[in-house]
Amino acid sequence: MPVNVLSREKAAKSAVPAKSVKERALHALLFELIGVLLFAPGLAWVLGQSLGKMGAMTVMISTVAMLWNMVFNAGFDRLRARLGFAMTLKARALHAISFETGLIVAVVPLAAWWLSISLWEAFLLDIGLLLLFLPYTMLFNMAWDKVRERVVARKSLRRSTRATSR
Repeated sequence: MPVNVLSREKAAKSAVPAKSVKERALHALLFELIGVLLFAPGLAWVLGQSLGKMGAMTVMISTVAMLWNMVFNAGFDRLRARLGFAMTLKARALHAISFETGLIVAVVPLAAWWLSISLWEAFLLDIGLLLLFLPYTMLFNMAWDKVRERVVARKSLRRSTRATSR
């Protein structure tokens, strides 16, 4: 195969279909909702806090995280489109680590204030949460991408079927 055909195939394989604000909001909302349901009860138990207090904190953190999720992923998708890289396991790991690192900057002061603990204690707590959320972030996004790929393919097939039937 000529080199330019291989380059086009590589570009097509790593192309990122545009995501709407509605889709980004749904992605962020589902990610945070599932995360809160998975981790808030255990967090309340480990920290000896009431489920209500930990639930409120996780909702606050989730709100910050949803906004960060939408902003971060929009920027990451632009970078991916510009550089044309595929979402390999290495790229997914870099994505998850970068996302969680940015979230630490916002979450640590919030957790310290809410739980009346030092920034250091809040940082250690956040590292513990990071160790829980990092694999969850990777798995959730892998599942989201697989489902999204099927939905996009189905919509594309419907469009092409309608166009040929006219």
